Amino acid sequence: MALLEVKNLGISFGGLRAVNEFNISVEKGQLYGLIGPNGAGKTTVFNLLTGVYQPDEGAILLDGVNLTGKKTIEICKAGVARTFQNIRLFGDMPVLDNVKVGLHNHYPYSTLEGILRLPRYHKVEKEMNEKAMELLKVFGLEDYADYQAENLPYGQQRKLEIARAMATDPKLLLLDEPAAGMNPNETKELMDTIRFVRDHFDMTILLIEHDMKLVSGICERLTVLNFGEVLAQGDTQDVLNNPEVITAYLGS
Repeated sequence: MALLEVKNLGISFGGLRAVNEFNISVEKGQLYGLIGPNGAGKTTVFNLLTGVYQPDEGAILLDGVNLTGKKTIEICKAGVARTFQNIRLFGDMPVLDNVKVGLHNHYPYSTLEGILRLPRYHKVEKEMNEKAMELLKVFGLEDYADYQAENLPYGQQRKLEIARAMATDPKLLLLDEPAAGMNPNETKELMDTIRFVRDHFDMTILLIEHDMKLVSGICERLTVLNFGEVLAQGDTQDVLNNPEVITAYLGS
């Protein structure tokens, strides 16, 4: 059974069909790419998968559980995490605290325990600090734990955003154009990071990307969207050699 199964997903905005009969099946542990020209509906799909938008029709199943119509927080707790094309960090907070934000669902304490600094508060904070540092080490950011997030170089901010998403302990990680704004060296490092996350955490990853070198280098399967419709779907090289896909990109 696929980890993510999306069936006939669709949504319209003001009479404009943004996504139409979108289907995708992503196996556990797969690195899967969602590509297409600007305005093809890729980020809209991510917003549907994470509850930012509610679909007009269709179904979203994660590990056999129907997430259709659920709120964003419920979908996150069910095991879906994401990053964004425009990096969204708490810039004025330390790097360590950014990761700890993602841990709070798994290390809860009550408001009263926090205000009064009761023993459970200190115990939970210690556990979260240790877990957050473990994640920072995975991404090579442990030496920056006390830096303000906004002071990190761009490529490291991307890594921090992924580390924070991983702190939610997801089953499925959605990456929205993670290489956007990166230079070639940063992109290569990002590719290594994504592979490591998949292998080290046995993570399933669905990513949106325009960098075809990155896509062809790490994605095992692709779905191509164009004007909200699936244009092609299959093994990466087969899709990239598809004349319709080539035409769509040349015409974008």
